[in-house]
Amino acid sequence: MALQAGIVGLPNVGKSTLFNAVSNSAKAQASNYRFCTIEPNVGQVDVPDERLTKLAELVQPDRIVPTSFEFVDIAGLVKGASKGEGLGNKFLANIREVDAIVHVIRCFEDENILRDEGDINPIADKEIIDTELQLKDMESVEKKIQRVEKMLKAGDAKIKRAHEVLNICLAHLGEGKNIRGLKLEGDDREAIADIFLLTDKPVLYVANVDEKALLTGNKYSEALVKAATEEGAQVIVMNNSIEAQISELESQEDKELFFAEYGLTEPGLNRLIRSTYKLLNLITYFTAGVQEVRAWTIHQGWKAPQAASVIHTDFEKGFIKAEVIAYNDFVNFKTEAACRENGKLRIEGKEYLVHDGDVMHFRFNV
Repeated sequence: MALQAGIVGLPNVGKSTLFNAVSNSAKAQASNYRFCTIEPNVGQVDVPDERLTKLAELVQPDRIVPTSFEFVDIAGLVKGASKGEGLGNKFLANIREVDAIVHVIRCFEDENILRDEGDINPIADKEIIDTELQLKDMESVEKKIQRVEKMLKAGDAKIKRAHEVLNICLAHLGEGKNIRGLKLEGDDREAIADIFLLTDKPVLYVANVDEKALLTGNKYSEALVKAATEEGAQVIVMNNSIEAQISELESQEDKELFFAEYGLTEPGLNRLIRSTYKLLNLITYFTAGVQEVRAWTIHQGWKAPQAASVIHTDFEKGFIKAEVIAYNDFVNFKTEAACRENGKLRIEGKEYLVHDGDVMHFRFNV
């Protein structure tokens, strides 16, 4: 399941630095000039999960395999991107292809880092990006309205409702609001599903602060938190340069010394990765055996056969049953055998909704 979160923002706010820190499979060029990134960089990101480590301690497998998803480093957007400014059409198309948005916003002062937008103002920076995405979405909605209007004469109730929803969306965008705020569901969501609106994608914000504000935040990050809270979004406060330095350290001992120096308990990247994982509506289940303890990524709300399919499609086709142990029960009783003896191993069928943290074993026949 190649789900992607796109890292976006204005030029020179620390996007590529963040990407380099968070990605374990790719490195992006990070320089002090506009449009340093043109082609999007894609990197695989392991999801830090203490549960995986704990299961491995109990089972002692030959190998441990974390779950992962992809981050995409997208070039900086500028005012006028929706009209093609600064290669805007290309970059907006890159955003359309991702599943969620990580919006990096500069919350520090440094006269040595180029900035064309004037004084540091995270709210104004946020609004520049929002406006460009909204304008592009208005263009997409208007084109869809034109297509739907040609079908209205047939009198189809579903087409009529789609037309109504599209006009609601257009008015909403015209007020400078993002489509995700409408919380469309069912047939209403289907009305816009084929145009992949940019402002419909879930978003979280990264407040890139200076070293002094790493633990406390500052007036810029506080303003961003206030604005994000009003739209129901999360802000991760971090210093992207420090995170990049931590990511380059090879030994855990060196990292612990680094954490101690800056008063950290873990990298800010861990918080970002976990938050992005939730933003993508993902959960994790585990398989645990002597050969391998492994985390598997699925969507919230998937049933057991769908969950089995991420291991192999044959598991879904020939699904018979799932043996399920809750994570806390596994940790409490320490072995699968002990869980079975104490009635903590359940047999579940095709309608079982998998829970985050389930330890599972699938029975199938093909």
